[in-house]
Amino acid sequence: HRLWVWMMVMKTEATPSPNYDARQLPVDALVLHYTGMETGAAALARMCDEAAKVSAHYMVWEDGRVVQLVDEDKRAWHAGVSYWAGETDMNSCSVGIEIVNGGHDFLNEDGALPPYPEAQIEAVMALCKEIIARHDIPGTRILGHSDIAPARKIDPGEHFPWARLAAAGIGLWSGDLHVEDDGETLLSGDTGAPVRMMQDALSKIGYGIEVSGLFDETTRAALTAFQRRFVPETVTGWGNGATRTALDAVTRLYVPA
Repeated sequence: HRLWVWMMVMKTEATPSPNYDARQLPVDALVLHYTGMETGAAALARMCDEAAKVSAHYMVWEDGRVVQLVDEDKRAWHAGVSYWAGETDMNSCSVGIEIVNGGHDFLNEDGALPPYPEAQIEAVMALCKEIIARHDIPGTRILGHSDIAPARKIDPGEHFPWARLAAAGIGLWSGDLHVEDDGETLLSGDTGAPVRMMQDALSKIGYGIEVSGLFDETTRAALTAFQRRFVPETVTGWGNGATRTALDAVTRLYVPA
């Protein structure tokens, strides 16, 4: 009865996808994506195409309509090759939400990333709150696709309002950081203790990197994903002062004292 009432409130439409299998793990994570296609209809058709072998539990249209494709007790195929905090089967332990947005592949005419409409974000937040409550998902496991697959994925993008979600109790945020540039920027190929400290922070948060002391491409991918999430005005892949300050702040949120 509770689920029926929630579906009515959310105006959820059922469009079953054949692309799912059995979970191997309990749900303890929520992963947000953008569709990255020209239209929501195209994205929905692809997730319902058995040959495509991709799906998500939900898709949220621009006007706030919510489509359920896979039951939450089933393993939808949205995460792909991924990793977070020691777990490699993110499909098994997560609920996936696809948000209709063209993203980096379908920019506005002025070259800007397409916005997430107000009705859509309101619906995403309401849906997230229900999922979090049902599965008791901690803030440290509210994730973007780019967090769990930084070498492959960049969604839901630096234009996604993570700070607003965090203010509503959905995930964590680094806070309003006002940092003067300290003049030191870590770049690919750099080595030493500062790089190791940066890698250690990324690893403690959950990103899948080796703490080697060498700023390699894996490190740059993880750092870029971190910036998209927590320092969206600085998506460079380089370890500037603002990024390192944010890393310190976020690590304190993610790692128990």
